[in-house]
Formats: sequence, C-alpha cells, structure tokens
Amino acid sequence: MKRIIIRGCSAELSAEQFLLFKYRRANMKKVEAIIRTHKLDDVKSALVEAGIEGMTVVEVRGFGRQKGHTEMYRGTEYAVDFVPKAKLEIILADEKLQEAIDAVLQAAQTGNVGDGKIFVSDITESIRIRTGEMGDDAI
Repeated sequence: MKRIIIRGCSAELSAEQFLLFKYRRANMKKVEAIIRTHKLDDVKSALVEAGIEGMTVVEVRGFGRQKGHTEMYRGTEYAVDFVPKAKLEIILADEKLQEAIDAVLQAAQTGNVGDGKIFVSDITESIRIRTGEMGDDAI
C-alpha cells in the first residue's frame, strides 16, 4: 500500500489504485452555469430529465453586458449594480456534457440580455469522502 497526501489529507492506496491516480487523464467536466434566479426550477427539472444526478446551487450577484438596472422603492429610483443570479455547479462524465449543456440552454434561455453564461472546465480527480471511490465512480 502506498500512502498519498492530497491537500493535507492522507490515504492508503493499492499499487493499482496509485498508478490509476497518478496517470489518470481528465474524463470529467465541471459545468458552471450562471442563470436568472426565476429559471432555476426549470433548469433543475431539465437536468434531472437529462439524467444528471447532482448539482450545487449558489445564489450570486454580478453584472455583465446588462450592467445592472434601476428600481423604484418608496417613490425613489435607485440603481442596482449587481443583479441577483443563480450559479449551478455540475460535475459529470464527459459523455453527459452535451446533454447537460443542451438542457441548461433550452431551459434558461429567454432571448434577452442577462440570460447568463455556461463555463466548462476539466476535472482531473473526484474522490467520494465516505467510501474513497475515485474518478467517475465518485460522481
């Protein structure tokens, strides 16, 4: 058994697990989608229908081309520079990437400025804390 340390945590791996860990190529992706908050339920439903099994959602605020907007409160107009959005983070196998992107696009799109963005990046490793499973088995 080899002992490895990942970000301060140590684990015992067999020689086969260690070689798989050391020479593994990225076969997972991280999809980050920033969408309108009122589209969150639609997007979640579309992803579940597409077979996506898990996601993390964070409430965020920001601006892009729409550069905020103005609102009225008690007769006074004021600028809202940072627009509230929902950010979804989804880790999935490469094979499910296009399905996830299509689901988000179809469910989140209104055709107006401010619909959001989708970012895709490689994930080199995933480890399930409870069991120690690695890679696709952990997602």
